[in-house]
Amino acid sequence: MSTHRLIPVFFLLLLFLFGCRKGHQSLQEEAYDLPQMKDSGELVVLTLYRSTSYFIYRGQEMGFQYELSQQFAKSLGLKLRVEVVKNVPELIRKLRNREGDMIAYNLPITKELKDSLTYCGEEIITHQVIVQRSNGKEKALTDVTQLVGKDVYVNPGKYLNRLANLNKELGGGIRIHQVEGDSITAEDLITQVAQGKITYTVCDNDLARLNTTYYPNLDIKLSISFDQRSSWAVRKDCPLLAEAANQWNKNKLRSPAYTASMKRYFEISKTISYSPILSLREGKISHFDKLFKKYAKKIDWDWRLLASLAYTESNFDTTAVSWAGAKGLMQLMPATGRAMGIPRGKEQNPEESIKAAIKYIEATNRSLSMVPNKTERMQFILASYNAGLGHISDAMALAEKYGKNKYIWHSNVENYILLKSHEQYFTDPVCKNGYFRGIETYNFVRDIIARYEVYKTKIKK
Repeated sequence: MSTHRLIPVFFLLLLFLFGCRKGHQSLQEEAYDLPQMKDSGELVVLTLYRSTSYFIYRGQEMGFQYELSQQFAKSLGLKLRVEVVKNVPELIRKLRNREGDMIAYNLPITKELKDSLTYCGEEIITHQVIVQRSNGKEKALTDVTQLVGKDVYVNPGKYLNRLANLNKELGGGIRIHQVEGDSITAEDLITQVAQGKITYTVCDNDLARLNTTYYPNLDIKLSISFDQRSSWAVRKDCPLLAEAANQWNKNKLRSPAYTASMKRYFEISKTISYSPILSLREGKISHFDKLFKKYAKKIDWDWRLLASLAYTESNFDTTAVSWAGAKGLMQLMPATGRAMGIPRGKEQNPEESIKAAIKYIEATNRSLSMVPNKTERMQFILASYNAGLGHISDAMALAEKYGKNKYIWHSNVENYILLKSHEQYFTDPVCKNGYFRGIETYNFVRDIIARYEVYKTKIKK
């Protein structure tokens, strides 16, 4: 073969080798695992709005999965960014498309997903349970066979499917009531059980456990399904991130932050035991009446209304700390308290707490100046005090969209704060703040107003 013929072959070989090397470098540049995340300084997690995963409360991000994500990101020296999506398929799609680094949600572990994702972190075992009252008229069920002849209310989907299969296994006899419509969620049915409106419903054990902190009269011991494994997940090309999550999971049980999060969502009661009026004979509501009278004037409120707010928030306990971290007599979140002027370390000082609450009420009043009626605006302010202004704005937008008066609270906007826990509504384009457990705010406003009316009849102004 002549030298002239060898030259082109030699150049072709060089081009091939150069191309392979460049292609390999390109693949390395495209890799986005833990080292690249550390270069960016950010960990992007994908999750869903749920009471057990992520939500906004009083203007602050909260949720069990959110707090664990924060702790994990901190262990890596990274800043956390949360991207909330609509459903599980979208979680998976966005992760595969590199629109997030990790799914921070209890994603069911399936053979199909194992082919494209790497599960990591803590493996959670969930199962479905019967939710019933522990102090109901009937003795709590302890065996699935006792469901025969009983009325069980469930949403369409996995709970209905499991109950229908169980009914077949038992030879029939369970009176299954399918609750139609998107306006009733599993948590609504749990509330109805707690209130005695229905006898039984079905939900996952983690959701049931969270709700026992709101309703201590619930019994959730009876399991009706096989265990389902679930965990966080990353892409297959992120082995280092998966390894870091697994290592963090091994260490987290010794972490005070993890223990605090577990207690906050699954152990600490979210109800307050209330005491009566301090002294009817002396006309005293509390030991702080002079402070309520002094500062209520600044916002043109009846001091007894301010006292009713404090009673509902803390039961007049200056040392109270809520499950969410709100502190003191007026139960302001730490960031809100600082923004309203409470000096660090003085969250339990009653006068500082009241002064800060008054500033917050003044600011909220300005933000709600579009509500023309003063009495109505006061109810909106109370609702915002409990939920945060963002969720109230969402409820007002929903009320307007569905033809209700967005400047009237009772039977108008209050109905839409209730619906903020339903996916159909919190994913509506007019909503900017996602999921919210609205029943607490609904009851909060009604309780304060009802107690205020009692104070007006029993305590002189």
